[in-house]
Amino acid sequence: MTALPQKRSIGAQTSVGVHPVLIVGCYDRAGRPNAMAVAWGGICSSKPPAVAVSVRPERYTHEGITAHKAFTVSVPSKRYAAEADLFGIASGRDMDKFATTNLTPVRSEKVDACYIGEFPLVLECRLIETVELGAHTQFVGEIVDVLVDEDCLTENGRPVLDRLQPFLYDAFGFGYYGIGDGVGTGFSSGRQFLPR
Repeated sequence: MTALPQKRSIGAQTSVGVHPVLIVGCYDRAGRPNAMAVAWGGICSSKPPAVAVSVRPERYTHEGITAHKAFTVSVPSKRYAAEADLFGIASGRDMDKFATTNLTPVRSEKVDACYIGEFPLVLECRLIETVELGAHTQFVGEIVDVLVDEDCLTENGRPVLDRLQPFLYDAFGFGYYGIGDGVGTGFSSGRQFLPR
């Protein structure tokens, strides 16, 4: 039997190591497009289909989501890593991030929010739950539609990861990384351990 690797405690951390890069879009109280990068978000329910994102109350986006009861989640491709990073380090209170990055705010057809037109995958969400969690508010949005660039779909309309080219945020090393080679097939690779 192989010896297990030795583990060392590094204390309580606000990270699972890697996080999807998600850009949350909304309108501010005056109706201007705004968006911010979040690392703390992901799917949280299948019925209804829902996504949760955590935002600090002092963030400008927090005010917009609360006011309009809606938000979008845009998933950038890796060629937009620098633009996505700006959406996380600058505030919509101080600058028009869309004008600065030359990205296009697009009005959602399903909810009262905007998304980033250049990003290949978008979730349009209606706010259904708000949970106060200490330093953050978790906004839970029912996914009312998913938009995908045509060139990122198969003939039967399924998104293809290699074409979307999403990337991850390394919260320990503060870096961005692309998605690498596949390592298995979901709902299939683990069957080797099941009784035959």
